[in-house]
Amino acid sequence: MVDTTKTYISSDELKTHNKKGDLWISIQGKIYDVSTWIKSHPGGEDPLVILAGQDVTDAFVALHPGSAWKELDKFFTGYHLKDYRVSPVSKEYRNLAAQFAKMGLFERKGHGVCVLMWMIVMMFAVSVCGVVLLDGFWVHVLCGGLLGWMWIQSGWIGHDSGHYQVMMSPRFNRLAQLLSGNCLAGISIAWWKRNHNAHHIACNSLEYDPDLQHMPLFVVSSEFFRSLTSRFYDRKMSFDGVSRFLVSYQHWTFYPVMCFARINLWAQSLVLLLSNRKVPNRGIELFCVLVFWIWYPLLVSRLPNWGERFAFVVASFVITGIQHIQFCLNHFSTSVYVGKPNGNDWFEKQTNGSLDISCPSWMDWFHGGLQFQVEHHLFPRLPRNQLRKISPFVKQLCATHNLPYNCASFWKANAMTIDTLRAAALQARDLTNPIPKNLVWEAVNTHG
Repeated sequence: MVDTTKTYISSDELKTHNKKGDLWISIQGKIYDVSTWIKSHPGGEDPLVILAGQDVTDAFVALHPGSAWKELDKFFTGYHLKDYRVSPVSKEYRNLAAQFAKMGLFERKGHGVCVLMWMIVMMFAVSVCGVVLLDGFWVHVLCGGLLGWMWIQSGWIGHDSGHYQVMMSPRFNRLAQLLSGNCLAGISIAWWKRNHNAHHIACNSLEYDPDLQHMPLFVVSSEFFRSLTSRFYDRKMSFDGVSRFLVSYQHWTFYPVMCFARINLWAQSLVLLLSNRKVPNRGIELFCVLVFWIWYPLLVSRLPNWGERFAFVVASFVITGIQHIQFCLNHFSTSVYVGKPNGNDWFEKQTNGSLDISCPSWMDWFHGGLQFQVEHHLFPRLPRNQLRKISPFVKQLCATHNLPYNCASFWKANAMTIDTLRAAALQARDLTNPIPKNLVWEAVNTHG
């Protein structure tokens, strides 16, 4: 029954306020004007722009701490959403989030971060000392591999610190981000947060999720053959002759490319930091990335010859490639869609588009929390040491509402990913209306 003391607008009217300068959202039936807040939003502009003109209650619950609710009143327009409804699955999801908050799970981070940071320091020190103080080709190769493993562990710190506070204070949390990401790994935390926030908001949208936009090297769906437009990068992902050739063999090139995927993260970081986009604390971000580009080439230069330098770099890349493969396993073989994400099916989109990796608890260190990808996407602020604990609750909620709870072993997930890439590759070779082929395509695929 509509409360006559309140002023209402319809969902259709809310949808008209869906762009920068005129950006409204609905949270629990109240309408908020965040047109000016978009410039100061800690999560960046993209999440607000992507979900503009919609009810975003579930996304707000997932991505914001309880303290954020107190800030909403300043943006309240006085309007309420006339046709506001809460689906059964959303109602239970929000109740589950409230239950976890009462249990204190969002605050119980354990001592894993402290142990991991000491491990990172030790791995870095051993790798540097091995290069500087010891001789031998294989010793230096092992030092390169150890450095790659350090990059993986620093990546987990950067990932977690972007979702929740892993340190005692926001200032120390920021320091941990800069040290683990920019200084040690050469990856801008500003780039990662922008990219990763968009991924969480638009999980497995072919147009809005940057983690699925790897044209011309990889595609996970034949929908890319229509040359979709990336709303994240603001450019057309053209499926031309070069793309068709590369995609046709993507199930063979996947692992070799993953071994050197770190180069792409370095390039993306620099592209953002040197662009005209608004980047918080750009100067500090650039300085810390510069620190990496001083110590890493200097360390490589201390090796006795170019052969050992090459082997050291390759070893560090190949080992850290494990993490890049892990990123892909969680989403490449799951459900995808074209278009803008809908705030009203948040739970469904996150579960459909994510894949858990089954493993014993003693292997949790290897996956860094990514083995509970479904749980992480539903409750991204939850510390990774709590994800195994909440897994049964998520499974039950999925079963109650006949939603998939995708889970596979590490090896099965690899097979599923390769099957997805192979299927798209074969489709790329057999398009009914072939695009103009380049000379490389013609040379490789000439028959008779």
